[in-house]
Amino acid sequence: MADLENFQSDSDSGTVLDAPDIKVKVRDVFGIDSDMEVPAFSVADERVPDLDPAYIFDKETTLAILAGFAYNRRVMVQGYHGTGKSSHIEQVAARLKWPCVRINLDAHISRIDLIGRDAIVVRDGQQITEFKEGILPWALQTPTALVFDEYDAGRPDVMFVIQRVLETGGKLTLLDQNRVIRPSPWFRLFATANTVGLGDTSGLYHGTQQINQGQMDRWNIVTTLNYLASETEEKIILAKCSNYDSPEGKAMIAKMVKVADLSRAGFINGDISTVMSPRTVLSWAENNHIFKDPAFAFRVSFLNRCDEAERPLVAEYYQRVFGADLS
Repeated sequence: MADLENFQSDSDSGTVLDAPDIKVKVRDVFGIDSDMEVPAFSVADERVPDLDPAYIFDKETTLAILAGFAYNRRVMVQGYHGTGKSSHIEQVAARLKWPCVRINLDAHISRIDLIGRDAIVVRDGQQITEFKEGILPWALQTPTALVFDEYDAGRPDVMFVIQRVLETGGKLTLLDQNRVIRPSPWFRLFATANTVGLGDTSGLYHGTQQINQGQMDRWNIVTTLNYLASETEEKIILAKCSNYDSPEGKAMIAKMVKVADLSRAGFINGDISTVMSPRTVLSWAENNHIFKDPAFAFRVSFLNRCDEAERPLVAEYYQRVFGADLS
């Protein structure tokens, strides 16, 4: 995620290319049956996410994100936490070598963080006040994919700033500078959210807020990313943990994923408040390889992070699948 305090100095490095210089075929790069071609960069800069060669793409979510890159559509990815919404956008950007910056819209992100602020600088030995652009004006003028994480947790003053640029080709007015910033034709905007702008109707996501429906209407594409199918998740874990590539190892991974599926069902039903993401399952598999003890590895990878009152139920999930109590 970008460091907003230091972003100005980073953005002056001049390493961002002006525009995509190649096109890639979706069928060739992502293995999806589609004739779509997407602009891409031949050279990656430091803001391009690291590529995960073992990443497995969800077809509908990937096509929605690719439409955002190819046709400048504003794309929101909605779903439960731990489903990989942000990483999906990042891994698409990684394969397109498209600069990508993520901003978490928590309660500490304010309007001036996005727009900019006056700062005291020293020029010719004298202190002067100078306006330093925030990340939004900078990104708007560059071929950058800007991702707003936890979009439905943003503060109202922040949301109205974002609303200005949601229109395709939307301009940003800096009132303090008497400037109107026109977006680069290669600026792209994405968001991830746990809800679809209706607030916390399920009781699972305290802190989320209702989003102005006029603003929701400005998101051209809203796609939903659910938890992976068990078989797909098992393939991902196996690809990242090659030491499990045996009949016994594959059976162990299948059991781990079954426990994760039970935790997700419990989370969705409101029985527990902590859920096992694919990343947690991967940590469990890696820790089990270290300790050679799936029960101990489960405790240190997941159980100890759960609410104490919920641990007996989580332990029951383990017992159902492994046929053994957690000692």
